[in-house]
Amino acid sequence: MFARTTTPWPLVALFTAGYLAPYLLPTTVGRLGSGLPLSATQAGAIGSVLLLSSAAAGFLLASRVDRVGPRTLARLGLTLAGVGYGGAALTHSVPAVVAGAVVGGFGSGTVTAVAATGIAGRPDPHRVTTLGLLGVSALAATVYLTVPHLGPGHGQPLAAIALTALAVWPLTTRLPNRSDPEPARSEKTPLPHPRSGLVLAVTLLCWSLAQNALWGVSSRIGLTQAHLTEVTVGAVFAVALGTGLLGVIGASALGPRLGLALPIGAGTAVIAGCIALSASATDLATFATGEIAWNTLYPIVLSYVIGLAASLDPRGRWAVLVGSASSLGTAAGPLTGSLLSAQAGFPAMGAMLAAGLLIIAAPMTAVALHAGRSRVPEIIEIPLDTPAVPAQRKAYDTAGAPRY
Repeated sequence: MFARTTTPWPLVALFTAGYLAPYLLPTTVGRLGSGLPLSATQAGAIGSVLLLSSAAAGFLLASRVDRVGPRTLARLGLTLAGVGYGGAALTHSVPAVVAGAVVGGFGSGTVTAVAATGIAGRPDPHRVTTLGLLGVSALAATVYLTVPHLGPGHGQPLAAIALTALAVWPLTTRLPNRSDPEPARSEKTPLPHPRSGLVLAVTLLCWSLAQNALWGVSSRIGLTQAHLTEVTVGAVFAVALGTGLLGVIGASALGPRLGLALPIGAGTAVIAGCIALSASATDLATFATGEIAWNTLYPIVLSYVIGLAASLDPRGRWAVLVGSASSLGTAAGPLTGSLLSAQAGFPAMGAMLAAGLLIIAAPMTAVALHAGRSRVPEIIEIPLDTPAVPAQRKAYDTAGAPRY
């Protein structure tokens, strides 16, 4: 798809555009609740619908990107994102906002599928994905710092996503219209490693649900339980995403040196503690500590998880399917967080989510150990300047990304 020795900036840009909506979920849901006649639960439900639409696009397109053509699908996804989010930003009609969220979410999922498929087919997927994480984290941090100063209303975060989609459009000219015909002819090739892939998909769905149940209500925790202002909460999120950038850089530098099991298993356990701490916050220090530590570790662990998914299939199908399963969990996150917090309170919600993460850490680590024994040593042997890397070794060190 791209020269193997150069950075595929179109894929990095698509990755950033596709993942921006989940990264902006707290401010999007919070603004929907404050700017429209919606309860917190109803606003969370709209966020869930948006992400569910994104997941549906991933499942639908997982094995069709090569056949339809990356350029065509990327342009379709960017158009849907621009029209959907842009329309939702400009209207105050709740049904129209919901419709825009559905259309925009499907666009985000389409863009993400193109990016994930392209990244999984490269010899250096971890590096490319961490660049995408850097891009989306930096952009989201900028939005969090800017939005509170743009006045009230629900449209600002949605408009930011729409404008990002439009800005990425020109880079699609560097994408191929269609891949070589051979992948299309092998469209029905069975998925390799079905057991490991299925376990990873199911556990990542639960992993993402837990993460985003808190992420979807983090703004409310800061505003109502820790008694902070919107400007302060936005600043905490921006700092947290900034430290997440440092985490991504560290993960990129480490690469496969720590293997897969340690970052995934131990990282998930520490994240569980961060979630419990953040959910119980009653002051700025506790809230900031929990959010910053959590957001620093989140992209590191997620990059290794998506990298593990990519290593299971060089054609990128598991990467897309596991990413879509993650989006399903993400989609259920805002509504789950709203319901749990309404029924049990924020601290109890955090304790339940943390316990769930500790339970699923075991099967995720088991898959990583199984895959790592046969794949991690080979990552180091791949010279990045090799013109053609055998298909079975292309995607052994992919990393994934962002908030969902």
